[in-house]
Amino acid sequence: MASSVMNLNSAISDSTPTLVSPTVSPNLIATDSPVKLGIMASGNGSNFEALAQAIKDQQLNAQIQVLIYNNPGAKAAARAERWGVPSVLLNHREFKNREDLDRQIAQKLKQYDVELVVMAGWMRVVTQVLIDAFPNKLINIHPSLLPSFRGVGAVEQALEAGVKITGCTVHLVALDVDSGPILIQAAVPVLPSDTPETLHARIQVQEHRILPQALTLAVRINSH
Repeated sequence: MASSVMNLNSAISDSTPTLVSPTVSPNLIATDSPVKLGIMASGNGSNFEALAQAIKDQQLNAQIQVLIYNNPGAKAAARAERWGVPSVLLNHREFKNREDLDRQIAQKLKQYDVELVVMAGWMRVVTQVLIDAFPNKLINIHPSLLPSFRGVGAVEQALEAGVKITGCTVHLVALDVDSGPILIQAAVPVLPSDTPETLHARIQVQEHRILPQALTLAVRINSH
């Protein structure tokens, strides 16, 4: 176990150069008041925490209004509690179909006066119901350089394909899974020693880096 932790820590701290495009200066959301965010998460919630930290560090002029999560055991809920952010459990298993779930999600987000929605590790396919409720204001982060390796297991897909570079993408959400206009991407080299765990750990470092920048770009799009 100690050896695996050591290898994982080494992978995370690897100094291999990473390309981010486009380049976005921090905290360029030019609004008089913070942009009101709603976060949707299914699991660990590390991207939720990255956004909360960016706001605290004044790298992002925003405020997290609410966390919506769909798994009762999601660690994201505990992170939200630590940051003093309200959280709402909408267990997808309790809804007849995806549209009913999305109607309830949209209702809750609007109840909390959300302006921009971030799917940060949301492991459910959304429908046109939610997309129409937040046109051009629903964004997703995915652990690959889209359009490559869509869907679940993107990191494993990259390793199986033998690519030498992968990464992460933040994009506006469209009806097709992991599609929609791309806002920003970060490239991450695949190392010969990589496992799904080590590669995913390095990709997550870049996810945390580009997600606040993507929100800046999304706000610019919606201000035009």
